Amino acid sequence: MRAIWTGAVTFGLVNIPVRLYPATTDHDIELHQVHDADGGRIRYERRCEVCRRKIDYEHIDKAYEDGETTVVLTDEDLAVLPAERNHEIEVVRFVPSEQIDPLMLERSYYLEPDSKSVKAYVLLRKTLEKTDRTSVVKFALRQKTRLGILRVRGPVLMLQSLLWADEVREADFPSVSSRVRISPQELEMSTALVERYADDFEPEEFQDDYQVELRRLIDEKLKQGEALDTEATFGVPEESEAGDLVDLMEALKRSLERRAVGSGRKPSATPGTKGAAARRKGA
Repeated sequence: MRAIWTGAVTFGLVNIPVRLYPATTDHDIELHQVHDADGGRIRYERRCEVCRRKIDYEHIDKAYEDGETTVVLTDEDLAVLPAERNHEIEVVRFVPSEQIDPLMLERSYYLEPDSKSVKAYVLLRKTLEKTDRTSVVKFALRQKTRLGILRVRGPVLMLQSLLWADEVREADFPSVSSRVRISPQELEMSTALVERYADDFEPEEFQDDYQVELRRLIDEKLKQGEALDTEATFGVPEESEAGDLVDLMEALKRSLERRAVGSGRKPSATPGTKGAAARRKGA
């Protein structure tokens, strides 16, 4: 991995020089656009509306328009901003880890300590582990001032950028806010269904089915060309019966039965039905 940024974590008078590495990568198969008639590559050009010439990146500046005036901002203009020149990850406070809303999490980075700062780095990591706290930080990266958190992941510190508060939308749906009556039987059966699916989360057990199928489609088209039989390759799509089940209790009951069969368990009495069965027997 190649470091994308160098700076220092600072809190109080403690300064920990670090290097920043992307913690995630995109595994999607890269596709490009072509003309459906002849397969020609479709490319997007950076063309000036005034001189009509194609423009190289080195000659492209940024601009802001307020409706009447255009303000052009060069790379040199942006480089003088204090936040852009600041290469510090400034710790502003330590907060209980549960106070971090996952909705605000954006990108993740690994922090590697400079060879001269390993002890301070390890001390901060162990302190975060011991106190079960997450460090809220501010830093600048790629011409943006960012809010972030420092947390522990295994033996290393991880920096995760956060959305600003005004970038998170509030949800207020009348349909959810309206008064909906949930019966005890429905809640009991729904809880039983959750328990049937309960297990530990192992990320390695899951795969991106779309990318797997896309790779298979590409490989088969390389072999068979336009004569590819998609039904023979992927089978006939199964129709979902979920849309046909209008009754919530019936949907829950059949889901429990299907989960019991799929997991190899012996189907047990459906929650909420034992009393009814006993009453029928007594009758």
